[in-house]
Amino acid sequence: MKILVIKAHPRDNSYCHALADEYIRGAADAGNRVEEITVNLLKLEEYLKEGHSEKPELSQELSAVQESILAADCLVFAYPTWWTTPPALLKLFIEVIFLSGFAYKYHKKQGLIISWDKLLKGKTARLIVTMDAPPLYNRLYIGDPGLKMMKGTLHFCGIKPVRSSYFGSVKMSSETKRKSWLNKAYKLGKRERQ
Repeated sequence: MKILVIKAHPRDNSYCHALADEYIRGAADAGNRVEEITVNLLKLEEYLKEGHSEKPELSQELSAVQESILAADCLVFAYPTWWTTPPALLKLFIEVIFLSGFAYKYHKKQGLIISWDKLLKGKTARLIVTMDAPPLYNRLYIGDPGLKMMKGTLHFCGIKPVRSSYFGSVKMSSETKRKSWLNKAYKLGKRERQ
């Protein structure tokens, strides 16, 4: 299976990226072909002012990211939860990369019904999510808006199922606990098969 890991923590030396690295190691050890993209290395800022009124002309670098997404069977997003949702960096990545004509395509409007083609059908996704809040609190008390956002976006483009793995509270965790989570991330990767 071809797996694309999208590291979306703004800091390279984050624990979130350490989990992604262990996932990558496990997936590779299981015989998968793994590619990774580190979002904070991409030049995305120039697209902030484009909006959705016109389709922006993507750089060669970002067009290559789209090609990697098309080639992948499974997309793995590794990111922190900040203010109950993924960081702005991941949101910007999605808005720039998952464009109309690439990830989805609207049909001509007929009455009140809007329909579209889901151009990334056949792909699955996994979310590796760190947070400072306990995951149970995030899910039960707040209703997990970050998962709803990611599932809504990915399902809109035809990507499903979307599986999620939460690691937290990172801030309150011991070194022993963090090591056990790294082992869990490795095992998640090791289990990935088509």
